Amino acid sequence: MTPAICQIAANASAIFVRLRGGKIATVSFFVTFAESLPFVECRLCGSFAKLSFLSLIVPILRDLCQFPEALRGGAVAIGNFDGVHQGHLRIVNLLLKRARELEGPAIVFTFDPHPVRILRPDECPPPLTWTERKAQLLSQHGVDKVIAYPTDEKLLGLSAQQFFKTIVCELLDAQAMVEGPNFFFGHNREGNVNLLGKLTQEAGISLDIVEPYELEGQLVSSSRVRRLIAEGQVALAAQMLSAPYRIRGMVTHGAGRGSKLGFATANLEAVDTLLPKTGVYAGRAWVNSTPHAAAISLGPNPTFGQTQLKVEVHLIDYNESLYGQPLEVEFIDRLRDIVAFKSQEELVVQLKKDISQVGQIVSSLEHKK
Repeated sequence: MTPAICQIAANASAIFVRLRGGKIATVSFFVTFAESLPFVECRLCGSFAKLSFLSLIVPILRDLCQFPEALRGGAVAIGNFDGVHQGHLRIVNLLLKRARELEGPAIVFTFDPHPVRILRPDECPPPLTWTERKAQLLSQHGVDKVIAYPTDEKLLGLSAQQFFKTIVCELLDAQAMVEGPNFFFGHNREGNVNLLGKLTQEAGISLDIVEPYELEGQLVSSSRVRRLIAEGQVALAAQMLSAPYRIRGMVTHGAGRGSKLGFATANLEAVDTLLPKTGVYAGRAWVNSTPHAAAISLGPNPTFGQTQLKVEVHLIDYNESLYGQPLEVEFIDRLRDIVAFKSQEELVVQLKKDISQVGQIVSSLEHKK
């Protein structure tokens, strides 16, 4: 195997590398097998790392050069599915029904990266989910395979009719399609559901347009979820999502103040999705597919005169080192703002209150399941 020129850490949903200059980044990867064990290879340097756990390997397809015949002739939904919210699940539920009627696969066709990131990178909002997490959530709700099409200029240059012929008919051989009313496709989003209806009718493909999902009289959309998370309203956002909002990052060394105060924290870097509003949150951290109640501090540390935004996670009743490992963290509820305390003693008192509150919130959530 190629000698490493960068530190590499991986799990089944992410690969992180520490570059020579010290910067940490997430990179694309592919899975290979050596002696029946799965490895990921970093495309930046050729380094290999064994997957740290297998339970989250998701049914995702990126290489379309040899498209499996078993994935053709089923029901297809095309879209970004960012966040996998309740509106998306309404589409998925009908998708599964149509696939069962056809006795074929239920396929979600999405794009990686988001087309806007290539066409108008300055206008592209931070994503709510990374691709592997999106595929994991969709598979949990019954989708057979998620196709993460590698977005490129060639794809983006296809007209609506060309996209339909090349992707829907020739690649997927779709027999049914399920979409939302705001579905657009083709160059410059020239195709809409009216054109799709005409094309599917001509091709003998059934088409269902699913009405949007509403919560408290307002439409649920990725944009609305994104606004709520940016405002710190993660509990309300969770009602619209298929699971509590989650981020991922790589654990790095911090200042070590938490350990000295009796509250060790995992410091996350290279988070590649939207960060909630600064504050202290109740949540859970996932270590090797096992959840642990966690108090999350997102923001600066004014008590010690630090202004840099940090993501610090204290795992309750967990004492093992996590340095150098990928970590996924979900947000359940926001507890309070970040404030400057007059003394370390005052800070410790508040931290104990926070941790007690986190324990109650997480326990209540788990008892509801």
